Amino acid sequence: MTVAAVVALLVPVQWAPPGSDLAAWRAAMAEDLVDLLTPLPRVQPAIAAVAADLPLAAKIAWPSTRIYEVPAPTIRAALTAAFEDGQDKAAVVLADAPDLPAMLIGKLLRPLSTRALAVAPAHNGGLLGAAANLPLPEWVPELDALHGDVAAARRPAPEPTMVASAPGWHRLRGPDDLRRLDPGLDGWEATRAMLS
Repeated sequence: MTVAAVVALLVPVQWAPPGSDLAAWRAAMAEDLVDLLTPLPRVQPAIAAVAADLPLAAKIAWPSTRIYEVPAPTIRAALTAAFEDGQDKAAVVLADAPDLPAMLIGKLLRPLSTRALAVAPAHNGGLLGAAANLPLPEWVPELDALHGDVAAARRPAPEPTMVASAPGWHRLRGPDDLRRLDPGLDGWEATRAMLS
């Protein structure tokens, strides 16, 4: 039985390691995240992408992966697409976190048993992702992946406790972020290959 959709959101990438092609770097990170999500038990893996990124989504998708075309690469758009696909719970993770541990997906979804929304911060600023019971309540704001935080998500809620803070992780958005990668973690083969 599927518990929730877990969506990899293809977001713009502004930086790649020296000597790496930006598009190839972006594809490697996204592929690693999709490869992490797809085997997870009791979830429906999905990719959310704007029209221009649908070829990339098709390239990295597994046969079981749903592809959602969204009007903008935002967490809200991805959650809305999951609801329109018939899901009543969904998590969205930004696709520049290739070495995300699988257990953090469960920790992002777990608060939904009692909360409307869970938000995971990125350790290096902004958001890693969010999970919500669907349809989204009207008070849920547009979650700013670049600069947002849990406090901003809680501000419009009728009660602050309706928004849970989930454990965060880092995203790869600049040269300083490479030192956050843990070579001992399993997975992230495509990203690892780009760096070798």
